[in-house]
Amino acid sequence: MSAVWLHVGQCGNQIGEEWWQILTSEKVPHAEADRHPFCSPDGQLSAICVDSEPKVVRKLQKRVRRGSFRETNLIVGKRGRGNNWAYGYHGLHSASEKNLLERTMESLRKEVERRDCYCGTVLFHSLGGGTGAGLSSRLCEVIRDEYSLGQILSVTVAPHQAGESPLQHYNALLCLSWLQRHVDGVLLFQNDAVLRRTAALLAKKAPVSDMQPQVSLSAMNTYVASCLAGLLYPLKAFTTGSGISMGMEPGELLRSVCPVPTMKFLHIAQACERGTVFWDSLASSVVHSLPRASHAGQPHYSTSVLAVAHSYQEDTFLLSRDSVLRKLKQAYRCVPWNPFPLSCWTDSLNIVEPGCHSHSLTVCANHSSSAELLQQVVARAEAMYKTNAYLHWYWRYGCEEEDFQQAFETLCSVADDYSRLGE
Repeated sequence: MSAVWLHVGQCGNQIGEEWWQILTSEKVPHAEADRHPFCSPDGQLSAICVDSEPKVVRKLQKRVRRGSFRETNLIVGKRGRGNNWAYGYHGLHSASEKNLLERTMESLRKEVERRDCYCGTVLFHSLGGGTGAGLSSRLCEVIRDEYSLGQILSVTVAPHQAGESPLQHYNALLCLSWLQRHVDGVLLFQNDAVLRRTAALLAKKAPVSDMQPQVSLSAMNTYVASCLAGLLYPLKAFTTGSGISMGMEPGELLRSVCPVPTMKFLHIAQACERGTVFWDSLASSVVHSLPRASHAGQPHYSTSVLAVAHSYQEDTFLLSRDSVLRKLKQAYRCVPWNPFPLSCWTDSLNIVEPGCHSHSLTVCANHSSSAELLQQVVARAEAMYKTNAYLHWYWRYGCEEEDFQQAFETLCSVADDYSRLGE
């Protein structure tokens, strides 16, 4: 069983580049079974890279020449989508570009047919751009319709709250509502939180000085890819007797952290350490960045929590397991109605920081802090919508008033469900 990995838009492809860099690194002693969830029988990665502009995807040509990427799976258009969800969702009406969606679905069909047993799609994209938000919304809708038995896991990046584009709130509103309707789980990364976490990691590694370390976009993408590797890299516990790894993409992960179908937005945190490991200390590092309460002072809760520990000293985690899980359960405030809110997986290979003395702890939680992002998106989009700001750009490319009304209702309903978790 394995998934197809779909990268859409500039952000989705840049994170994908870092993701595949980790997974194909020569520093990691990959077993053939570990490659199974990511590769077709011919050894090429089951990855499809899509963008309406060629500049980012063209960088992957080196991987095509090395034989890891299939050239027909690099799908590009000739012009962007203007940071406009409607433009990305409905596409261009010119004969030269209208088939971007069709070409993507054709490549996806071929990849599905190459797999021994297709289990779903992992979609990498952002909420802010026209391609990342609009085209990915259309793709997850079409994939759900054509491959209804496969699960869809979305790796979604939210833009900075300070603003990257005047249309980002509309794009995020519409894309999040489509994700809520069509995907099974959303690994949600917020650029502001990723920036803070990456800056903290760089400061920890850098020599002591008065200067704050400069955080590059590449470093932020690496952090996101590292979190994904901690969650999605195959574990020995999921390897069959024949030596084939089942992976966790996306079934086992979703079964662990999405017990309620209407709540599917997931918070991820990770901590790494070299040398002698103190798992209680790693757990403290993970929960340090966790939002504990809303701006209104309402405590956050979790429906479920998954902890994945990677260490060459796997037995040391098992000795500390109870105290680590107790700390996580307390910090994440697991709801009382879930009888088994905590899951724990371990493995002796740490792909996050390859080396004989490295350890990582990655925690994925269905956490009510996601409601704050949804509420912020709704509030800012609604303020613009009431003044008719920029709406003509959405009407121009096929968007309708019903799309906005349904999006507002969907996100308000989800945010309300999360806010009532502690009741």
